[in-house]
Amino acid sequence: MSKRIKYILIGLAGLLLLAVLIYQIPYVKSAVSWRVEKFTIYAKNVINPVGPVPTALPVTAQPATPTAVATATSAPVVIELTPTVTPTATFAPLPSQASIASPPFEQQTPNNCGPATLSMALHIYGWEGSQSDIANVVKPILQDRNVNPEELRYFVRTQAGWLNMEYRVGGNLEILKRLIAANYPVMIESVTSLDPNDALGPTDDLWAAHYVLLTGYDDSAQAFTIQDSYHGANLSLPYSQLEKEWKPFNNLYIVMYFPQFEEEMKTLLASNWDPSLNRQTALDSSQADSAQNPTDAFAWFNLGSNLVYFDRYEEAALAYDKAREIGLPLRMFRYQFGPFLAYFHANRNDDLLVLTDYARGITEMSEEAWLWYGFGLYRNGDYNGALKAWQKADKVNPNFYEDQAKKAMLLVQ
Repeated sequence: MSKRIKYILIGLAGLLLLAVLIYQIPYVKSAVSWRVEKFTIYAKNVINPVGPVPTALPVTAQPATPTAVATATSAPVVIELTPTVTPTATFAPLPSQASIASPPFEQQTPNNCGPATLSMALHIYGWEGSQSDIANVVKPILQDRNVNPEELRYFVRTQAGWLNMEYRVGGNLEILKRLIAANYPVMIESVTSLDPNDALGPTDDLWAAHYVLLTGYDDSAQAFTIQDSYHGANLSLPYSQLEKEWKPFNNLYIVMYFPQFEEEMKTLLASNWDPSLNRQTALDSSQADSAQNPTDAFAWFNLGSNLVYFDRYEEAALAYDKAREIGLPLRMFRYQFGPFLAYFHANRNDDLLVLTDYARGITEMSEEAWLWYGFGLYRNGDYNGALKAWQKADKVNPNFYEDQAKKAMLLVQ
């Protein structure tokens, strides 16, 4: 071997070693692995394009019309608790505008709108951490693309226990404004349009969930002031746009408060303070919405989710069937998992497997999809497949899903 070739080989080896060392730098590793993953996903979907959400498999006694489903779900749910706080109707008129001092803006890292938005909210209450501190607890894997409200509350309760956090569904503009006027910032989960560079493939609808923090409102402008970790600080979001983008997530809202102000929070939320009463109101609203707007997939989806809360799984499954028939965004099951529970408990295992398999195809790093896919396999007698699925769920999120996944794995060991 000539000296020249030898030197070239040594130089190439040195460059390779240098690249490996540079790759170990957390920021570089995050940026490179993220881009490699995006390219891989896009290439896969060019070859095998992402299809629409699959419609439900045939079931017996399925209602022929939307009205039939609405009628089937109209039986009252018995609520044992009764409101013990001031009814909403007695509130004094709200000011025409209100605002809360904006926290330091935090631009989210990939897949991190939940931790980044929670970080900004916590800073208003004197917290001094960052989104990475939150992500390390609730989503230690970068590719985990969803953080649900329960995970955010888990972080607050275990890492910022001097605060309380609550979340409710079926919110409206008045509730949001009332909380802000009382100096409580509000997180909501709504829809955003992804950058085309984040597309799964050429047929991607670019629809995704997104947390934003509301810190003000102005009736004269008919808009909220929001802190948006993806798009920027102190942005204006019109009331009408918020209502449209909020609906797919059952009008979910999240609020934090100091424990000593719990009585004030009870008064502000009124009957919504009690989770079951809040869900009953949301159920009534979604029943009316699905009857009045029978071609609105999100009305049916919200109806299903509210029925799941009351363990009315067969009815919920029918409502989800209708939502799927009308058409849902590709990423819907990256963020909401009520259909998995409904189909499992309604003994519609084939639908559970079809839907969780689709969800895994859209979002491979989803502990929820893997967990319920495992339950579907287990019910079918595929114990080895179930074990592997639960191990995958545990690998995606070993912190928050440790108990669920590991308990499930005990079934087959």
